[in-house]
Amino acid sequence: MKRDLYAGSLLMGSLLSLCFVITAFSIFQDTQGSHQIDPKTKTEVLQVLDQYLETFNAKDLKAWESTYQFPHYRLASGKMSVLENAGLRDSVQVFGTLQKQGWHHSIWNHRNIVHASEDKVHVDTQFTRYRADGSKIGSYESLYVLTKENGRWGVKLRSSYAE
Repeated sequence: MKRDLYAGSLLMGSLLSLCFVITAFSIFQDTQGSHQIDPKTKTEVLQVLDQYLETFNAKDLKAWESTYQFPHYRLASGKMSVLENAGLRDSVQVFGTLQKQGWHHSIWNHRNIVHASEDKVHVDTQFTRYRADGSKIGSYESLYVLTKENGRWGVKLRSSYAE
């Protein structure tokens, strides 16, 4: 009997703790970000990512950088790089190494918004790089953080497993 009461108390305590956590999460999720996103915001974010990849594939550095927010951050190969503003790089520097590897274009495999607020979204992505003949160079998982600054969505940070 005592054991049943003890087990019941533990179960009740666990359930109350779980209810507290769920309540706290639902209270704070609007200000802290959530998995939900306004359909209009989702459309705008995905359009920026479409433009990001289209301009990258076109090797149009100026248009590609127009999809960024500055300063712009990239974490790859264990190194964080910061681009303070547009126009600091040249196309050969940016696209030359990839082209030497045979890169022709990239595609999104998926783009899943995992957290969102009114002015920031985290997007779980995977992209694949291809050669002109359609053969695959590699696929890379990444996390893209887009922010809305001065009324415009743009890519603020990329963390990628690509080199």
